[in-house]
Amino acid sequence: MDDSTGFSGISPTTLADLLGREQVMDIGIRPLWASAGRVAGPAFTVRCAPGDNLMLHAAIHRAEPGSVIVVEAGDLDYAVAGGNVCAVARRRGIAAFVVDGVIRDLAEVRAMGFPVFARGVIPVPGVKAVVEPLNGPVRCGGVTVNAGDVVVADEEGVVVVPAARQAQLLADARAKQAKEEAESLDAWEEAHRAKIDGILAENGFTG
Repeated sequence: MDDSTGFSGISPTTLADLLGREQVMDIGIRPLWASAGRVAGPAFTVRCAPGDNLMLHAAIHRAEPGSVIVVEAGDLDYAVAGGNVCAVARRRGIAAFVVDGVIRDLAEVRAMGFPVFARGVIPVPGVKAVVEPLNGPVRCGGVTVNAGDVVVADEEGVVVVPAARQAQLLADARAKQAKEEAESLDAWEEAHRAKIDGILAENGFTG
């Protein structure tokens, strides 16, 4: 069952608490324009050879609407996508690009409101020559991503939920959020101080 749409209401912060560091992409993978908002959807995975962007250009015509295209680029020297690629992806209903690499035409992408999470921008395009399989495992931001894993991304970071665990993680995340929303700041502060003071005392702190 695909529960990916339900993750749009879940913060990456909540998911990181449940999943741990290994499912959170490194800080280099970030939104390329402010207020990109949160995106969530099943991963459509792409690997590009160094200096080449053929397979991302192929992917925008093959990924299902709602997909997050996750790209393992071959380098940081050549852009894997630009304004027209992002425009076609947006028109086809693709939710976002998450790229361990760089793109170009950022002003166009920002103006159209298409979310891109990547390492940066460069004006130099790659070539289109090297065929790679689509929807195989990729490494993006230090995380292994498989096709169908749920990618949740916003200004807090990018988290990958393994497909086999998505139903349970969604339920756990909703329960965690509900509990936190029901707790007042006064109650949180009291419990927090007791916890911190207890750890300090256990470690011999007397200040």
